[in-house]
Amino acid sequence: MKNNRNIKPKVLFFDVNETLLDLTKMKKQVGDALGGKEELLPLWFTTMLHYSLVTSASGDYKPFGHIGAAALQMVAANNGIKLSEENARKVTVTAMQNLPPHPEVKEALLLLKKAGYKLVAFTNSSIKGLKNQFENAGLTDYFDEMLSVEETGKFKPFTETYLWGASKMGVHPEECMLIAAHGWDVYGAMSAGLRAAFVARPGQQLFPLAPKPEIVETDLKKVTDLLITYI
Repeated sequence: MKNNRNIKPKVLFFDVNETLLDLTKMKKQVGDALGGKEELLPLWFTTMLHYSLVTSASGDYKPFGHIGAAALQMVAANNGIKLSEENARKVTVTAMQNLPPHPEVKEALLLLKKAGYKLVAFTNSSIKGLKNQFENAGLTDYFDEMLSVEETGKFKPFTETYLWGASKMGVHPEECMLIAAHGWDVYGAMSAGLRAAFVARPGQQLFPLAPKPEIVETDLKKVTDLLITYI
């Protein structure tokens, strides 16, 4: 891929959970379901991501919310807590649907729109879930398009999902940039030929064996400050 650093990407793809939406509020809801053990939230989240990959690698597809509920049951069982499938799904939906944006997100998105960028939300969650999240968080009007990988039958970071997203927007992969707070997502996007920016939220790290993305900053406003200088 040619060096296009400092050249405006035609499309900015945004991961949603953690990148745009703050998961802090989720800790108590998930913690309550896990006997008050709020510290188990990261384990639940990584277990959910792990089994989304297992599902895709096996040639199968299950809704991301269902995988999340199943992962919650697994974490609960490993901690001696009984949690029914029905209750796990109820907790997962409630926790994921009512997340506020990080403090700097709306200002950053507005600046990017004013700079002429096309903004696309790109999530492993269902399109229905994504729309509900954005409505509750007040983010709907900032985005030109909302995409869910459910149409592909494979979750990020499978290469096909990123290529599908670029194709859906009518652009080449190298004309896109993924903005995410997850090292695995950034790695997946770059492996598919997209550019990438990493938002280093607390507790998030880049994968040391992966290529370094062209932008690494601690919040979305700092990423935006660089992007609005691109020509």
